[in-house]
Order: sequence, then structure tokens, then C-alpha cells
Amino acid sequence: MGLHSWKFIGILLSEIFLFHGFCYPHPQKASQLHYTFVRDATSAPVVLYYDYIIIGGGTSGCPLAATLSKNATVLVLERGGSPYGNSNITNIGNFVASLSDTSPNSPSQLFISEDGVYNTRARVLGGGSSLNAGFYTHAGSDFVKEARLSEKLANASYKWVEKKIAFEPTMLQWQSAVRDGLIQAGCLLTMGLPMIIFLELKLEAQSLIGMVTGTLLPIYWSTLSQEIFLFIYMLLHSRSCLQEENIVNTGRPWPRPRAYGVTFEDKLGIRHTALLNRNWWSEIILSAGAIGSPQLLMLSGIGPAYHLRAHGIPVVFDQPMVGQGMADNPMNLLFVPSPIPVEISLIQVVGITQFGSFIETASGLTFGYSWAQGFIRDYELSLNKTGQQSILTPEAMARAVETVNSLVNATLKGGVILEKVMGPRSTGDLKLKTTNPYDNPTVKFNYFKDPLDLKKCVKGMKTIIDVINSKAFSKFRYRHIPVQTLISLMANLPVNLRPRHVTTAISLEQFCIDTVMTIWHYHGGCQIGKVIDRKYRVRGVNGLRVIDGSTFLRSPGTNPQATVMMLGRYMGRRMMRERISKMRTTINY
Repeated sequence: MGLHSWKFIGILLSEIFLFHGFCYPHPQKASQLHYTFVRDATSAPVVLYYDYIIIGGGTSGCPLAATLSKNATVLVLERGGSPYGNSNITNIGNFVASLSDTSPNSPSQLFISEDGVYNTRARVLGGGSSLNAGFYTHAGSDFVKEARLSEKLANASYKWVEKKIAFEPTMLQWQSAVRDGLIQAGCLLTMGLPMIIFLELKLEAQSLIGMVTGTLLPIYWSTLSQEIFLFIYMLLHSRSCLQEENIVNTGRPWPRPRAYGVTFEDKLGIRHTALLNRNWWSEIILSAGAIGSPQLLMLSGIGPAYHLRAHGIPVVFDQPMVGQGMADNPMNLLFVPSPIPVEISLIQVVGITQFGSFIETASGLTFGYSWAQGFIRDYELSLNKTGQQSILTPEAMARAVETVNSLVNATLKGGVILEKVMGPRSTGDLKLKTTNPYDNPTVKFNYFKDPLDLKKCVKGMKTIIDVINSKAFSKFRYRHIPVQTLISLMANLPVNLRPRHVTTAISLEQFCIDTVMTIWHYHGGCQIGKVIDRKYRVRGVNGLRVIDGSTFLRSPGTNPQATVMMLGRYMGRRMMRERISKMRTTINY
């Protein structure tokens, strides 16, 4: 019997223990805010035992834990801090600020894909749902079938989530004007339900240390994608760690490896171990997101054998599809300055085109001069870190700052209209850069590799232009600023690290390629039918499941957050049913 452990990273337990401290603009303790369920990992015992261990207290991990805790002990591990008391998270006007904060203890962690596009990973309790535009929509029935889910249970799970966190918005002038412009442009519409800032979920006493049965625990939700780093101990029967790869090559002559515990490190560098109780139904569930889950599997020895060996990681199970199918829905947008004040609003209305793009809008967000300077500063900093050559001359960068500053004050007087490519069809992969779990892995999404994605983007941009030129939107337009000027503005801004071309501002195809951004709906890496089976169990390994957006084959609906939350609730219900059914069978036998 072989036991593997590798150097591991710090985490926050959602019992809840915080590992890196809190991410407050003003230093506060959880106890001062009366959130007794939030605890620093330094207060955790050296060894803990639970029925279920969930890795990632985010968009899927929170509803999963709330469901499983009804009749079992549940430990949730989250690497980030608490969202409570952080005005960048609780105030929708600070949405951009919450994503642009790249300080060490911020709720967002910057990474740059190999495509040269800025992106963000959540690093906070609530995960990606704490850093979001608050738009809530269901996936279509085709996605539910593709994910091999029961439509009846999926709908019940959606309703459970909606009852907890969703409400119907009040639509003001900017959103209404874009809505009417979309109608004039021939789009179908969907009105999403924003999510409330705080949510209360009932968790049973045994799932949280020191809690009383029936206590209502306020848990924060909102959206993007959560993740956590840890290494999974793999229990291997009969063979040493050096012979594990033979499990696949020789037709598995001995039992499969089984996950039975995790190790995490608090902010003082002290390691703790969480082990599963000795129940046949106890499991570890990865809910660490599309970046964290495949990365953790690889660091734990589950992934492409050649890649693991190249990094000196003992192979527990050769699974070549881990890290494959990585996709990120491309986003392109136009900033529209307004001659009149606009409300602060995030996504409330979405235009659904017949050709495969979603059209969305936001207005009045906090940018300002400091944002413009910070944008350029972060741009230069990222160049230094990645070693990529700058695409902008000092003169071009100065023009970019001047352009932004000429259009924004403390609060943006205007808004953005964006398009998101459905799917997408283009995919890439995720690989380990180092074996240090603190480091981001290497990710490539291959934006617009499939020409159909590019065609959708071009048609989407044409629809945005139609909306801007529509009669319904006319009061928010400067008559003397043509759309071509808005396109040139975006072409001059350093929104990514991709090179610009002389045709960027005159060819919509080149504009899409050169100014592509993320809408933070990336997914894949542990896809269903490839890495996990229809019960979301990792193929070839016992006691381990993946339940999060990394399992998606494509991004569901206009925004995936509702479906990720639904999936957490859905799988919690399903796992409870499986356990009860098997227990009844055993008793009857």
C-alpha cells in the first residue's frame, strides 16, 4: 500500500477556516462582523475527519455543501478570504474594481492565457459567484441532456437556487434603451434575474464546528469561477507508488486507487490533514473550477502520464484528457460615451441572436483617471512578468491614457455594449507550468481558432453597431461621434497583449481577433464523458468526483453561474439518493 503526498498549498476551510486572512479594504476580523462560521485555518486541528470533503467553497461548492450537510458531516476547503465587509464585492458599482485588484490578498487572481488575454480567477469564499455581474438564467434543455442530467431534478435544483438568491430587477433608462435597440435590431430577448448580495442557507450542526442545528448561516454568492489548490492523498492497494502507471497498461491487476484525504497549509505554514471517515460512501469532491480542478488532479498524479513525468510527479492514473477541452467564450465590446448621466447597472437584458452571439450591456461603472493609469501600469507589469514584447510604443500608450481620461470621470458617463460568442467551438488546453500550486498553470483557449466563432463575432459586432445607431438608443449618443470613432477607441486601448494591425479599426474580423477579451465564462478541463462519468466520478479512481464548470462541454445559456449553482444542488441531492438507496438495499439483503 503506497501513500503519496506532495507539497501543498494553503486553503480556507469553510467550516469555515481562512488561510490567507481577510480581503477587506479596512482590516476587520470575522468575529467583529459576527460571522462565527468563518474561521482562520490556523485554528484548525492538525487532523480532521469528515464524511465529505469539498475542495472549493464557490459557485458549486456552497450549494453542494448545503445539500450534503443535511445528514452528513461536510468540510469545505476554500483558499481565499471572506467577502464580508469588502465594498468592492458588495457594491455593484465596484464590479470593475473587484476584478482589477491584483494585490496578494485580493479576491481575484490575475492570470494571462497563452493567447495574450487578461483573465481572472476567484480567490474568495463564494468563488466566482462573489465576483460577478449578477445575471441569472437557466441552461437550455439541450445542455441538460448533454450533461446527462435529469430534467426534473435539474428544474427542481434551479428553483431551490432561485428561492435563495434571485430577484427581478428594476430596469432603468440605459438598459431599457439597449433592450429596445435590440428589438429594433431583430434580436430575441431574455431578462435575467440578478442575484442578491447575501444569502442564507441552512446547514446542519455536524457540518460546521460549533454550530447549532438549524442555525441560519449567511453565505455570500454572486459569479465567475472558484478554485482551490490542494493535493489529494491517493490510497493504492498492493503496489508501491513507483508502479502505479501499470494500473492502466496491464489491465488493472489490482484494485483502483482511492482518494481518502487532503492536506492544507495555513498562513503560518503549518500543515493540516483532513481525512474521510471510514464510510463506504465518503468522498472527496473537487469543486475548484475550470483552472483549479484539472490543475489539482495533475498535481495529485492524475493526468497525462507523459506530462506528469516531465514534472517529476508520480503517476497515480494516466488520464490523458485532464486539461483538455479548455474554452473561453470570446467577448468584444464598444464603449459608448453618453451626453446625459446614466445609471449604474450590470447585465439585466440579453439579446439572443439567431447566428450564435449574445448581446449584453452595462453602464455607469466606476473607472476614472486612476483606473486609466492603473490599466497601463498593470499592462507594463504583465509584460515584465511574461516576457512578452509590448505592442504599444510610449506614444501609443500615452494616447491610450489620454483617450480614456477624456471620456471618464469618477464614474463612467456612458457604458459598454458587448457580444459573447456562444459555445464556443474553439478549444485549447491546460498544462502545469510548475509543481508549485501557488503558480497559475499554462492555459491556452485558442480564441477564434474555429472560423465559425469568428463569423459569430463579426455578426455580433454588426448587431452592436445597429443598436448604437437605433432610434431607441439615440439619446445616449453624441451625434458628432460616429461608430467608427468608437471602434478606433477600442483598437487603441491595451485591453490585452495581442498585437494590433493596420486593419484593426477598419476590419471587424481583425477587430475581433485583436481586441478579444474574456467574459470569465471559461470552462472545461475535466469534461463529462472524458475525465468523469455520468455520475461525475473521476474515471479510474474511487472516492473522487468533480462537480463544477470544468465538467462543461460548452458554456450554458447567457451566463453559466445559475447552472453551476444548480449542478452543486443537483449532485448533492443525487449523492444523497445514491447513499440512501444503497443502504436500503444492504438492509433488505
